Amino acid sequence: MTSKLTQRTVIFVPFPGQGHIIPMLRLARILVDRGDISAATVAVPDFMHRRMGQHSVPGVSLVSIPSGVQDNGGDEPLGPPSFLHALENHMPAQLEALLTAQCSTGTRRVVSCLVIDLLASWAIPVAARCGLPVVGFWPAMLASYRTAAAIPELMAKGLISESGTIDGAHCNIHQNIADFQILPAKLNLRFKDLPWLISNSAVSQKSRLAFWLQIVNRAKGITSILVNSIPSEGGDSDLYDPKGQEILPIGPLLLNDDSKKATAVWQTDRTCIDWLDKHNVGSVVYVSFGSWAAPIEPEKIGEFAHGLEASGQPFLWALKDHPSWRAGLPDRYIEKIGSRGKIVSWAPQDDILKHKAVGCYITHCGWNSALEAVRHGVRMICYPISSDHFINCAYIVNMLEIGILLVSSDRRNVKDCIERVIKGKEGKHLQKMVNKLRETITVGEAMRVAKRNLGLFTGRMKNN
Repeated sequence: MTSKLTQRTVIFVPFPGQGHIIPMLRLARILVDRGDISAATVAVPDFMHRRMGQHSVPGVSLVSIPSGVQDNGGDEPLGPPSFLHALENHMPAQLEALLTAQCSTGTRRVVSCLVIDLLASWAIPVAARCGLPVVGFWPAMLASYRTAAAIPELMAKGLISESGTIDGAHCNIHQNIADFQILPAKLNLRFKDLPWLISNSAVSQKSRLAFWLQIVNRAKGITSILVNSIPSEGGDSDLYDPKGQEILPIGPLLLNDDSKKATAVWQTDRTCIDWLDKHNVGSVVYVSFGSWAAPIEPEKIGEFAHGLEASGQPFLWALKDHPSWRAGLPDRYIEKIGSRGKIVSWAPQDDILKHKAVGCYITHCGWNSALEAVRHGVRMICYPISSDHFINCAYIVNMLEIGILLVSSDRRNVKDCIERVIKGKEGKHLQKMVNKLRETITVGEAMRVAKRNLGLFTGRMKNN
């Protein structure tokens, strides 16, 4: 029998967003269920903890850390401008107090390591002060980490300035970043698609670049990074891995396969499923722009609405019930579309994507959403909005060939893309490719590699 004094626990520190917390909770659950650790603690800021309700999974504790952030407790999630200062200046001391208590003499468990979301890099120096080893966690495509890791080199070459702007003498915003050996040429990604450039504000560009650069600098001392992605990610992507760091993709393992243990930050509308039950197989267009993307301009929402209506297909649209999102809906639109369309504030996305009535998914290209779509064999229409969405979109469309790009929200483009995917020859090719990828991430090579990578992580943790 294992002594209580040698029971192991791991502390997880996610960045405060649903797409970051959920994969970490799943990883914690997997490690406990496998018996690799006796317990896990997922430490989240108080303003996220309040919104997550009662999380109950044996062996996994969701712990609230005081953030010092003013929060009205409303349904709308807080955005980074509201909390980034608190993460850097208030929460380190709170996390250190938690770690000190966990590691104090007389506790029954030994803290094996901290698994830190690299976007929560503020926690890395805290772990160092406490003498605890750190394993990095990247919640998105490895490709997005590669672009961030390349920032110092790009700056050293004079390609980008300290304010995040492109040096026009060396390149331009439309130049393919493959010219500088960052990502594969097949992606056809341009400099203007990089995360720190996706802003109309020079001040915002500068602060974004500083944020990414801080992550890269703090992550230099981390030797292993668990990545919520697919091994290889397609093509010759492995050639561009960051040097000096062990990259362990485990994404296939983190796809939720137990709805009873699922955790959502926001209250979902379960009437969606009854509505889907009334429609034909593969006929419904599901639309969602994620839990955190900035509001889309009213004019664009209006064009989406007209395009969905003109397509003639039934549609389910997860659109936040807030003026910043719904102001663009045409007058009496919900009444006009009747039973052919359904608009909800928050949708149980995993249950929707696995429903047989869903034929395609119009998505902002958040990486967790993309993985969920692949797991359930759903083709995508890509409308990237910000951050890493443009990188994800390039892989979905150009590398993996499981979706098409919606170049604008113009109603004719929306209608055309829906017809191409639902009724056209192009849609059949997309279905073939997504089915192939679905197999590899659920039972094929990608899943085998993910299991091997997790075994490497847990083996070292036990020998530490």
